[in-house]
Amino acid sequence: MVKKIEHIGIAVENIEQSLKIYEEILGSKCYKTEVVETEAVKTAFIAIGESKIELLEATSEESPIAQFLRKKGRGMHHIAFDVDNLENELERLLQLDYQLIHKTPKAGADNKLIAFLHPKSTDGVLIELCQDKI
Repeated sequence: MVKKIEHIGIAVENIEQSLKIYEEILGSKCYKTEVVETEAVKTAFIAIGESKIELLEATSEESPIAQFLRKKGRGMHHIAFDVDNLENELERLLQLDYQLIHKTPKAGADNKLIAFLHPKSTDGVLIELCQDKI
């Protein structure tokens, strides 16, 4: 079951420059930066109430974020939903014929297990499902 919007991911070219903008607009400071080696991405998180903004900067020209930036430019990359049980949600959505990018949960940033749904099956929006690591 989806509990809330966990975060909105935004692809940026320079995380430090973008952090300044978002911290000023939101009146809130970044609480965590992290490099996720498996995704070749540097992340920065800013909390807004129960949700977050996640800034994403590529650490490699071959990373998914670098590819996204080349194709679409800076801007919203994905929306993430917090779920009770990620494995159950993936199975439920697979049964409903949604195309999964990840059929099993994997480690993500901010102490989460994550999996993505392909935008081809979600009306053009990249959707991430996430659950706190147990």
